[in-house]
Amino acid sequence: MISVDEEAPLVVDNLLSHKTKNYTKDIHILSASFLLVFTAYGAAQNLETTVNTEQDLGTISLGILYLSFTFFSLIASLVVRFLGPKNALVLGTTGYWLFIAANLYPSWYTMVPASLYLGFAASIIWVGQGTYLTSTARSHAKDHHLHEGTVIGHFNGEFWGTFASHQFVGNLISLAILRDGKEGQTSGTTLLFIVFLGIVTLGIMLMCFLSKRDTKGEGEQESSSVSLCSSLKLLSKLVISPLLDIRMLLIIPLIAYSGLQQAFVWAAFTKNIVTPALGVSGVGGAMAVYGAFDAICSLTAGRLTSGLRSITWIVSGGALLHAIVFLWILLNSSVTSGILGVICPLLMASMLGIGDGVCNTQLNALLGMLFKNDMEAAFAQLKVWQSASIAVVFFVNAYISLHAMVLIMIAALCVSVAAFLFLSLQVEKAFTSPS
Repeated sequence: MISVDEEAPLVVDNLLSHKTKNYTKDIHILSASFLLVFTAYGAAQNLETTVNTEQDLGTISLGILYLSFTFFSLIASLVVRFLGPKNALVLGTTGYWLFIAANLYPSWYTMVPASLYLGFAASIIWVGQGTYLTSTARSHAKDHHLHEGTVIGHFNGEFWGTFASHQFVGNLISLAILRDGKEGQTSGTTLLFIVFLGIVTLGIMLMCFLSKRDTKGEGEQESSSVSLCSSLKLLSKLVISPLLDIRMLLIIPLIAYSGLQQAFVWAAFTKNIVTPALGVSGVGGAMAVYGAFDAICSLTAGRLTSGLRSITWIVSGGALLHAIVFLWILLNSSVTSGILGVICPLLMASMLGIGDGVCNTQLNALLGMLFKNDMEAAFAQLKVWQSASIAVVFFVNAYISLHAMVLIMIAALCVSVAAFLFLSLQVEKAFTSPS
């Protein structure tokens, strides 16, 4: 687009370049920080159910973590508004540092408190992430006269593509350090968690370089004083108001499914499919494949996102791949010997990774488009339902069979896709026209 002020085109061009550089710089920093933090945490989480097996310490710790995550997500939007997105992001990273540190001496006295605190930290870091990224994308689109949905999709694609790489990087580190010993023993866990602790520390330091963003108007700033009454009213608005919106009610099943499928991979897939075929050390390799395809899919899906119609097609494709994997496991879950015993888990991991990339990019882009004026509340709902679903899987995983878990996943997938398709049919016109 040619500037109207032709007498000073260089000034205008430099200004636009400066703004572009600032917006993209913050997205690069945000993406890299999350990559570092979750390179450590993601790989550690994948190993919890197989390394900390005494009295199911790892499984129960993760269940407590996501139960805490669910509870604190109810108030996370209020905390983020008070702290601001950047401060919430920095504070949130401390929970992951503490959880990794607790794994150096895993016991009920270290893992349970660390899990409870991480639930709080995770709730504010994810609401802060969604709010920060979406507000940055909207500012970029406004300043450069770009289609808002396209910019939100591109920024989410970059973030989630980079973020998904943590599964690849972190699990390669696990694969390189861990060794399977005799009688099912695994060596190298202490060194692994020390390395992870150093990586999280780097992520925390990098997060501090983010630019501050103010997502509140002047009126909201004045009303967010220390008054308990006003705080309770604001909390009520942020928690309850989204549930009165039919659009949110139709998205919640897909949000819940996104949490279920992630927990299924972490708790059931790694334990019942990967470990019997590849061993504990092989979990890192399988999850690296999962992360690689997750990252590629996230980047691609973000670039293809321009509105509700594109989101609908992308979500449908990811759902189909997940359905194929679930039916594959349901019909033939026994470990195959030979080369097929190695290929099958890796192929399943790649398909599950693609589906996860779809869920992450498209849900975040969808919420950013639909709930422009209540971003904190919308992203808080995302984490409430995701974390609740994840907690349920970790608590029931030890008590139900793999086949029963897969049947639950198939039912959840069908319900979530049906609700989402109904939503897309109802509001498609509003998002296919240029803003």
